[in-house]
Amino acid sequence: MTQEVRVAVFRPDDERLETAVDLLDSLGATPVADPMLAIESTGAVPAPDADYTIFTSKTGIELAAEAGWSPDETTLVSIGSGTTAAAEGVGWEVDKEPETYSSTGLVDLLSGEIAGKRVEVARSDHGSQVLLDGLEEADADWSETVLYKLVRPPESGISAEMAAEGDLEAVAFTSSLTVDHFLAAAAERGSREAAIEGLNKAVVGVIGEPTRETAEEHGIDVDIVPDEATFEALATVVVEEAAPSYSE
Repeated sequence: MTQEVRVAVFRPDDERLETAVDLLDSLGATPVADPMLAIESTGAVPAPDADYTIFTSKTGIELAAEAGWSPDETTLVSIGSGTTAAAEGVGWEVDKEPETYSSTGLVDLLSGEIAGKRVEVARSDHGSQVLLDGLEEADADWSETVLYKLVRPPESGISAEMAAEGDLEAVAFTSSLTVDHFLAAAAERGSREAAIEGLNKAVVGVIGEPTRETAEEHGIDVDIVPDEATFEALATVVVEEAAPSYSE
């Protein structure tokens, strides 16, 4: 008899959360939807005269397009497939995409060609310093535009309560910030240590090494980092790992 596999998912409360819930349903899991990120637009747009413009998220693409920005003559760089798809969805053609979907991958992709070039980084207020440091080391003339802020919804935290009570079989963290916000929600409830203990009895999946490092710095044991940095890959492996532990 196969028991319920409850998987917490922390995506923003929009089509990304809906897609994640549908995917987990299709994999036979029980989704626990607990958005840990809400988006607040700053109204800013990327500088218009950069040689290269780097986008690191679907959200950044959408907000820039809504504000009327377009790539024009810049070399448009996307961090990965989801961001590229968003760009294509608004009619933009992406010129460059790294093999590894990360800040390090972007640096590796561009470092040999951006010395003395104007490079614009368009992203959230929680972007990795790794990218900016890499651009600096490559002698690029870089600047950063914060397109949106990522905040924790005040109602978040049901997953932290469930983890503290031992009622989660798995979690799927998609960024370091989702880890930080999960722990903040747990701390608000006075159950931070209990929530971490609950996670360490569950299957913990994360997207990317930076998210793994953040989780482990807080004492969370990470079980899964999928080779492909997508939620679909993460969810699939997390459910596969969690399900055998809850069947008899």
